[in-house]
Amino acid sequence: MNRFIFDVDGTLTPSRRKMDKDFSNWFEHFATHNPVYLVTGSDREKTIEQVGSQIYNLAMRVYNCSGNDVYEQNKCIYSNNWTLPEDAEKWLLTEMEASKFVLRTGNHIEKRPGMVNFSVVGRNATLGERKLYVDYDIQTNERNTIAKEFNRQFFEIDAKPGGETGIDIAPFGCDKSQILKDFTEDDNIIFFGDRMDPQGNDYPLSSKNKGTNYHVKEWRHTWEILNENFTNRT
Repeated sequence: MNRFIFDVDGTLTPSRRKMDKDFSNWFEHFATHNPVYLVTGSDREKTIEQVGSQIYNLAMRVYNCSGNDVYEQNKCIYSNNWTLPEDAEKWLLTEMEASKFVLRTGNHIEKRPGMVNFSVVGRNATLGERKLYVDYDIQTNERNTIAKEFNRQFFEIDAKPGGETGIDIAPFGCDKSQILKDFTEDDNIIFFGDRMDPQGNDYPLSSKNKGTNYHVKEWRHTWEILNENFTNRT
């Protein structure tokens, strides 16, 4: 049986923004007629803000915080209580201060169930401020550099760039691939994500998925693939 798993940021929505209205209406119909699952580094509140409560509740299951905080509609069925060690937090703050990107907006280490999201520019950044950091990161490869050094320093914890400005950090095995335990060999998993490169936070799931992976460029690409390949199954 086909089971459709979707990342959110950059896959169903523009990063950190709400789902396009036309795509949202189309996707509601798709999720009504197909088994849809969401897996995202974001928490429940942010996910609902982006995709809306209708799509959130139409999903068979939503894996927030990379599968560390799991919901079926309004019911939490699992939550990981891991917290970031103090020395790792201090190391991240030192890296933030050392960054040559001059803008800081606050909320640089956002603690979520079972993981944290680290951002040099900060989670409070406006869309314009985020764009400045995205351009800077493309030029300097800063997030990949910080993540690689973090992984050398703290070998029991895994850091991978997620979204456009952050780094998702969690214990090894507590990445998006952990959701595969909820599926069987009879399930044909069709996974859509925008960060399936080896440094991205979709990579652990895509690399272990025995079904089909679609590495998308943005939400329009996701819609195009669904329309071309799966519309007749709705």
